[in-house]
Amino acid sequence: MNATQLQHSSQVLTDILTFRQPADAVLSHYFKNHKKLGRQDRHEIAETAFAALRHYQKIAAILRRPHVQARKAALIALVLGRGFNISQLHDLLEEGEGDFLAEVKSRKTEFSGSLNTFAELPEWLIARLQVHWENEQIQTFGRSVAQTAPLDVRVNTLKGKRDKILAQLQSEFPQAIATPYAPHGIRFPNKPALNKHELFLDGTLEVQDEGSQILAQLVGAKRSEIVVDFCAGAGGKTLAMGAQMANKGRIYAFDVSEKRLANLKPRMARAGLSNITPERIESEHDPRIAKLHGKADRVLVDAPCSGLGTLRRNPDLKYRQSPETIDNLLRQQQSILQAASALVREGGRLVYATCSVLPEENEMQIAEFLDKNPQFELLDCGEILAAQKVDLNTGKFLQMDTAQHNTDGFFAAVLQRK
Repeated sequence: MNATQLQHSSQVLTDILTFRQPADAVLSHYFKNHKKLGRQDRHEIAETAFAALRHYQKIAAILRRPHVQARKAALIALVLGRGFNISQLHDLLEEGEGDFLAEVKSRKTEFSGSLNTFAELPEWLIARLQVHWENEQIQTFGRSVAQTAPLDVRVNTLKGKRDKILAQLQSEFPQAIATPYAPHGIRFPNKPALNKHELFLDGTLEVQDEGSQILAQLVGAKRSEIVVDFCAGAGGKTLAMGAQMANKGRIYAFDVSEKRLANLKPRMARAGLSNITPERIESEHDPRIAKLHGKADRVLVDAPCSGLGTLRRNPDLKYRQSPETIDNLLRQQQSILQAASALVREGGRLVYATCSVLPEENEMQIAEFLDKNPQFELLDCGEILAAQKVDLNTGKFLQMDTAQHNTDGFFAAVLQRK
């Protein structure tokens, strides 16, 4: 860390710590406006910014209005979040800042004694979790999502087999390993930049968290089927299902965002997939959906959610969500699930998924849906995965836990129309 990097870290935190926009969007915009920053500069600035987000509860306990005192916030992030010794920063510190950081370090015991600073979770989220979890489970969750995530990729089975691709990659990236659950996944603990690697550019590799890969396994799409990805987004799971189907059958990728669907099209071309039809819809009630009523073999609803299972990657989400936004999402999730269920044929499969850990968004939504829709029955996720020789059994629901599985937090339920 040099003086220039510290200055830029402070400047970007002035915007990020207002939580008005996603942190990655703020960083991207900042780097576009500061093109002279080198690769190492950008790395140091981004790492410091995300360390500040991961330790924001401690920063907020020390500083009043942290975004106004962004330099001090950056210094705290370096010491508490990135493990810098004060002596390492000596040449960067202004008058009084050494004493300030010494005081910060002396408060470590105090931080351990408070649930919100120990777990690094805001009070509103702790209150929500305490309805369902003991404090020890909240602490474990908070600590697990405060870690950085590895880089997971999926091998496109249209272009290669995992064992062969992994052996090829290990000569270049010795730390690369097979993901423990997803049959086509490879993990890079040290997160190398792969966006210009030949295996990424030719569509052999797709960046996708292992938990997300498992969701595609639960859908279990087959070659001749009609499949609907109801909330396709940028299409990671759409692409995984397209490969499952060996580029046969038909996948309809619906989303309300034209921009997200536009991002899917070049990914389809790179992956060598032509069995996907992206289509923008106005909402879950768009009349264009009616053409598929009762015709789909499998429908995936990766519902809009709080994203609280992805806090390793998006630590600012816990400050950009609120009880009010969660309540709005709950109504939207139930509406989308109800609309998507109309597309499922008799004997067909409906998969509901979120990247949230809140039971209100997960089990409780399924209970409400089944109560209103007795024509559907719940299948056992553990049995479905076992039939595919995936060694993962979290019970009737899929519940990927960051602390236990080293993936993002995911939930899924598989329903079948009788």
